[in-house]
Amino acid sequence: MFYCPFFPPFAEIFATILEYLPVADLLRFARVSRRMQEMVYDDTRWVYRLRLMGVWNETEARKRFEEAMKRRRATMAAAAKAQESALSAATAAAGGDRSSTIFDATEEETRARRPVSDGLDMMAPLKAELPPLQRASLRDPASLLLVLPSVKSVRGFARQEYGRVYGALAPLYFDLAKAKTHTDPVVFRIFRDPEQQARMLAQMRVFALSDTAYGFGERRERLNLMAGIFENAALREFEGGYESGDIDGRMKRYANVLILLNGGQACVQLFVQKHPVTFEREKLGNPMDSFDKPTPGQFSLAPSATFFDRLSKVINEQASVIDRVFPPHVNVMLPFLERVSEDVIAEYITPILEEAHERDTEMYLKAVAGIYTQCINFARTLTPTKGYSADTDLWAQDVRAVVGRVWESHVDLYLSDELEWFRKRGETEVERWEKKILDADAATESFFMSNINREADKRDFLSTFKKVILMPVSVIPSPFARNSVQVLPPKTEAATAAVETSPYAGTTTTMEAASAGTVGPPPTTELAAKAAIMNSRLEGIRSLFSLEVALSLVHNAKESLERAALFARSGGQTGEEAKEQCEAIFIALLQVLGPRHVKAGFDKAVEHLKAYDPRTVTQHNRVAPLVTFLELVNVGDLIQQMIDVFYEQELVAGKLTDRNDFLNPAAKEKKRFEQMLDERVAAGLNMGIDVLMDEVDHIFATTQQPADFNPGVLNGVGGGVGGGGGVGGEAAMVDFDIGPSRTAVQVVEVVSGHTKLLVGSTDKNVLDVFNQEVGVRLFASLCKHIKRQRISVDGAIKLISDMNHYHAYITTLKIKALDAYFNALRELSQIYLIDPGHARQMATVIADPARFGGIFRVEEVYEYATRREDWYRVKKEVERAMYGIGCVVC
Repeated sequence: MFYCPFFPPFAEIFATILEYLPVADLLRFARVSRRMQEMVYDDTRWVYRLRLMGVWNETEARKRFEEAMKRRRATMAAAAKAQESALSAATAAAGGDRSSTIFDATEEETRARRPVSDGLDMMAPLKAELPPLQRASLRDPASLLLVLPSVKSVRGFARQEYGRVYGALAPLYFDLAKAKTHTDPVVFRIFRDPEQQARMLAQMRVFALSDTAYGFGERRERLNLMAGIFENAALREFEGGYESGDIDGRMKRYANVLILLNGGQACVQLFVQKHPVTFEREKLGNPMDSFDKPTPGQFSLAPSATFFDRLSKVINEQASVIDRVFPPHVNVMLPFLERVSEDVIAEYITPILEEAHERDTEMYLKAVAGIYTQCINFARTLTPTKGYSADTDLWAQDVRAVVGRVWESHVDLYLSDELEWFRKRGETEVERWEKKILDADAATESFFMSNINREADKRDFLSTFKKVILMPVSVIPSPFARNSVQVLPPKTEAATAAVETSPYAGTTTTMEAASAGTVGPPPTTELAAKAAIMNSRLEGIRSLFSLEVALSLVHNAKESLERAALFARSGGQTGEEAKEQCEAIFIALLQVLGPRHVKAGFDKAVEHLKAYDPRTVTQHNRVAPLVTFLELVNVGDLIQQMIDVFYEQELVAGKLTDRNDFLNPAAKEKKRFEQMLDERVAAGLNMGIDVLMDEVDHIFATTQQPADFNPGVLNGVGGGVGGGGGVGGEAAMVDFDIGPSRTAVQVVEVVSGHTKLLVGSTDKNVLDVFNQEVGVRLFASLCKHIKRQRISVDGAIKLISDMNHYHAYITTLKIKALDAYFNALRELSQIYLIDPGHARQMATVIADPARFGGIFRVEEVYEYATRREDWYRVKKEVERAMYGIGCVVC
């Protein structure tokens, strides 16, 4: 609705009425008065009509207006400059008269009479800027063909531009609307060429959009009817050329006619629908040829590859035909590909996928991935038409989108089957491996129990049980039993025969056989068989979870991810769903590999460590189950690194997940897996420390000789060299070794050998905590060990050497918190070196808490001092010096 501010409010009614008047009546209405003329000639009214036809370009109009404003300002500036120059010349011509008029009443009166300008006068274009109008006439039919393309968007001249269009097309438009048959319209008599007729009909269709007068609906319907008759006739000619193979003749000509008429969609659809490839797809290949060839039960991708090769040749041949028939701006190749995809490709791959799904899931998954890859390669082999020659990336994107729509109905089923297949395959592989281990354990147990007489064992059970219970007591060193532990001689045949009579005879033989990887004869007693079975389980800790199984699971996950990632690259909703399923596959990998395999293996390893008993082992240079557990830690660390590499290369590098998204399910599951692995390693290391300390205590109990710290016991002497009494001459002839004892060397070798196994396989913080705990527990074991010994002055040298040896090992761990403990032990060993004659100095050392760095209290140091071999001779003097008690007169 158009509103004019110069009229009363009822002018709105006039404006509404004018919208429904024919153009001729509008011009008559404009003759009523000047104000009516202004209302009719309002530029916005004619701009509106040009916009209805779609020929008004606001950008062009604004650009023309700005250029007109620049020219107007330049003209006004030039005129002002010329006037100023003229005024200067007139002043110079007045001669020497230098007087000037300050106030001219005539000039001021003239200026006051001028209307005040607010700048709006500059908004009106100059009449000289009106472009020359070339009115089309029926006398020049060729000029009528270009009447709409020649419309210019100029503000202030919209009425003139519309008038030019109206004068050219209105007579033909109204004549065609009155025609009764297709032979009556004048336009078909003026223009005989089909291309010209199509162009004029197209222009009249556009012009009809600006017809808002009464009865415009009937006129448009009549126009569309005539245009439809013309289109059908042209379409029949195009079809005739298609059937006769006249590509460069009738097909090309009438395709151009139809394109000029309405874009040519009718001929494009006809071209696509009548192509023989949609009706003769059986010639390209049979879907069932992919099965049972070359052997029954197998699936082959060769027939489908042949199918796509043949189809690619047909489409590329058709692309050349499209370039010859249709102009480049008409996209015919894309609708043709859509039809081929729906009627040929989809009809070929659907039976293959359905048959493969019925036969085997793995076959189905491989078929989906293989055929989808062939579809992508097929899309790359297609030749773009001339319309895509300037933008090959757009061509590749459109073709991939068309091919991708074929798979939309298959993607959901495939992704769910892919995840389910991987999960089942992973669980099946772990179950197969567990069954293999159980079968091996059962076979081992059957082998060890095969040579046992149950009845004889029942009769001999009580005696065997007593031997087992009493045996550890006989190997514990005692200061009252001389030479209670003897160094075992090398094995001989006689010694081996003697050992066979022991209930532990089978244990030694089985362990050595297991460690050597050979199979010896089965034990002859049930107790020996049980020990051998336990030993085989301890030796089998490293098989509680397998690196090979982890590698197999990772390879299976990689295979599934590579197949699913094909759809992730397609983009859109399908691509997002495929990415989510790739993350779900990774999560399934961690769930199968973590709680199902690795966690269960670590839990079993900890249970095996709990069952370890150092008293049943003859070789104590290492703790076999702990060594194998630490090897298991190395395997676990290797699996974790494998998962990290897999996550980075397959998911992050492939842009299937976002590592920076802390809410991402894959990232959360990966952190959960790492946390589980750290917790299991920590639990195993804690139990390993207990086992290691049990081994250390066993070494102390079985290898530390009473004479190591009390050499006088070898000759039955009550004291050492400095202790006085007894056969001092023989004791003085004893050759003392100032180096560490064999027990200390063995303990350090065992502890250091196990702590070094963790270097490089665990985090430094975990390693430091483990080493610190080992050091503290070793300190506690040494304290208990010292309290069980009798130490003479001469033996103190050996004790000091041992403490120095332990301290030297602790310093290699580079943990400052442990230095204070072992420095205190070194100071503690000094109290055994003090001569009995210096009891007061001994009391001073005992009573000095600062000497031991706060590690030992005075009461504890006093307790350690009681382990001196001559304590009862110096006790009174020490207590008198410390507490002031005891006999005064001696």
